[in-house]
Amino acid sequence: MEREIDLKEISDGRLYTANDMVKAGCNECAGCFSCCQGMGNSIVLDPYDICALEEGLKTTFEKLMEDKIELNVVDGIIQPNLKMQGEKECCAFLNGEERCSIHGFRPGFCRMFPLGRVYEGDSFRYFLQIHECVYPVKTKVKIKKWLEIPELAKYEAYIRAWHFFLKDVQKIVRETQNDAVIKSINLYLLKLFYIKPYEDFIDEKGGDFYQQFYERLEEAKKAVKS
Repeated sequence: MEREIDLKEISDGRLYTANDMVKAGCNECAGCFSCCQGMGNSIVLDPYDICALEEGLKTTFEKLMEDKIELNVVDGIIQPNLKMQGEKECCAFLNGEERCSIHGFRPGFCRMFPLGRVYEGDSFRYFLQIHECVYPVKTKVKIKKWLEIPELAKYEAYIRAWHFFLKDVQKIVRETQNDAVIKSINLYLLKLFYIKPYEDFIDEKGGDFYQQFYERLEEAKKAVKS
């Protein structure tokens, strides 16, 4: 999900790479869960996020849809997001002790917070949101360590590929006036990238999520342009 933002108003004015240090450390939140509530439908999940949740919870997309995630239209494309629930509008994965029950395989947006991404050309850099996290005294931490994502270079390449593919699809959706075509594209992408399971998220034989994702991406590029 892209937003029109003024970096001067919400950030420290700098752009970072994964090897840079940022003042984001919050002592493992120290009991705070402010960023796990009242987020509406803003925690959009990409295919890697869903795959990690299915693997970590030994579940399926259909099961997650029962009470943990929901579907919304984001810039013309149907995508899943974390579901907020209860009077406090808390994340459905927050446990009874108000801690994240999926921390080890939490979504990319959660891993980044309070960082964001700025896309430039065919790549992106990170920025630090200075008004989002309420923890008072933050420490410096390397972004790579903060994200805790295996094979980060592969992950970042995947993020770029997914982002720019969605941008292309959004353009197609904007330009077509046929509701049936838009619905067909959305259902196709939802089934291909989210509902259809990925085999062996990561295994010792080299078959992993990324290989399967790129195969599906090439299929989707041909299908949506035809």
